[in-house]
Amino acid sequence: MTYDQNNIFAKILRDEIPCAKVFENDHVLAFNDIAEKAPVHVLIIPKGAYVSFADFSQNASEDEIVALNRAIGEIARDKGIVETGYRVISNHGINARQEVPHYHVHLLGGNDLGGCFN
Repeated sequence: MTYDQNNIFAKILRDEIPCAKVFENDHVLAFNDIAEKAPVHVLIIPKGAYVSFADFSQNASEDEIVALNRAIGEIARDKGIVETGYRVISNHGINARQEVPHYHVHLLGGNDLGGCFN
């Protein structure tokens, strides 16, 4: 899978498409998923052009990797889902049903997630 500069997340990063932003720093943007699967469903994306976790883990800077992981924890705390639990999910490739060729993490919580993303 190659990076597509016209994918929806690239357009969001360029402010061509609006989003319901919940977090932003120099390396990360996070926003509510429009197709939510749980009361809290946030998409967390690096601002760099990475197609997947494999690409990100191999090519991102240490600062980008740390920023993304810290953002996940901060957002979970801000959304109040640390105590009750949450899932962090990232799909890679066709067989995992990755729909957008920009590395992203789903943060889901807010209720029993037993039937969500099994």
